[in-house]
Amino acid sequence: MSAVQTEELVEVHEVVDVAASKKARLISGSVLVVVGLLCLLGFGLGSHAGYEARFQLSQPGARIRVPALVLPARITSIVLGVIVVLLGLWRITRGGSRRAMHWVVGASIVAVVVSFLCWSLTGTRGTSLDLLGLLQQTIFLAVPLILGALAGVLCERSGVINVAIEGQMLAGAFAGALIGTVAHNAGAGILAALIAGGLIGALLAVFAIRYLVNQVVLGVVINVLVLGLTGYVYDALMARDQNTYNTPPGLHAISIPGLSDIPILGPLLFQQNAIVYAMYVLIIAIDLALFRSRWGLRTRAVGEHPKAADTVGIKVRRTRFVNVIVGGLVAGLGGASLTIGSALPFGKGMTNGKGFIALAAVIFGRWSPRGAVGAALLFGFADALQNVLSFIGTPVAIPSQFLAMLPYLATILAVAGLVGRVRAPAADGEPYVGR
Repeated sequence: MSAVQTEELVEVHEVVDVAASKKARLISGSVLVVVGLLCLLGFGLGSHAGYEARFQLSQPGARIRVPALVLPARITSIVLGVIVVLLGLWRITRGGSRRAMHWVVGASIVAVVVSFLCWSLTGTRGTSLDLLGLLQQTIFLAVPLILGALAGVLCERSGVINVAIEGQMLAGAFAGALIGTVAHNAGAGILAALIAGGLIGALLAVFAIRYLVNQVVLGVVINVLVLGLTGYVYDALMARDQNTYNTPPGLHAISIPGLSDIPILGPLLFQQNAIVYAMYVLIIAIDLALFRSRWGLRTRAVGEHPKAADTVGIKVRRTRFVNVIVGGLVAGLGGASLTIGSALPFGKGMTNGKGFIALAAVIFGRWSPRGAVGAALLFGFADALQNVLSFIGTPVAIPSQFLAMLPYLATILAVAGLVGRVRAPAADGEPYVGR
């Protein structure tokens, strides 16, 4: 098999845009109809009549101020609910391709979120929401999730399941805080976090690729190992002398001249620290490299058809080794964002499941960098919304645990077929004994 044939084989699995089956259209369309009715009846008719939803779009003292967005809460929620219902009916009756369904789901998510926010602001008349602040908090909370998800995409696109993202991030957070504090230098801490994450990635690669250990079990074991090791060193060293070993230097926000003054987008995207800007670069670089370079073609070929890739001279195991280690480096940077990026001391188990959330973002994002980033932002938004709603008197009290579970529910719906058939790389998790 030639290299051209291998490329064609990979593209057939990833690019062909096929129509959904009648059963899939019925299920996904029905889900959208139910969600739309929830917006219409629950958020629309369930809100107080005559109340307005006011969204602040500028920071105090901003050079260019954007007027607040004021919407009639009940009417807006009803209209958005009707739109989602119509999208669901269109899905049932007309079907649509998988690519079209992506746009439908994206539009539905935006409609549901706006409808919910309008409803939440009708608890007390005159309440306003700092929407720009909410979006800034979303990005802040999504940074480690995005970096962890990118690490997962790198690994799983080459055929290795990375359940150890949690351990890689925790090791990065620990090493970043310790070395950054000892060296009194944030750059040294970030470098240490990268190395720590890379070492955990190398450990995963050796046992998963060289010794063919079950990758899911191995990932869980590595997570437990890192949790125990960092917890032991924390108790023995950091907890006893916080000032010497656990007071990492923070990173200052860097405003990009010109861009930072753009209304809304400026303070949201271009008044960030170095780790966030590095994340921007990684998102673009990984997406372009994965789908627009020879390395990306080889990576996808290894993840889809390792035997075919081997026959055309691609070194399958070496490709997987490199990708898993690079994924560990990226996850380690995600860990650094929790300590150095946030100017917070290290705490035992401080990742608190963020690695598993990143893994869910990989699945929800269909194993693509852009999809994983979008899913991670959704998770970050749900987390930020919990904090905001604690200060807003919603018409009906909402337990914070309910909001926390929504992204996972969305992931389950995605895997069940809401956005079309969700298929992992064909060789994901399968060991290879060739070259």
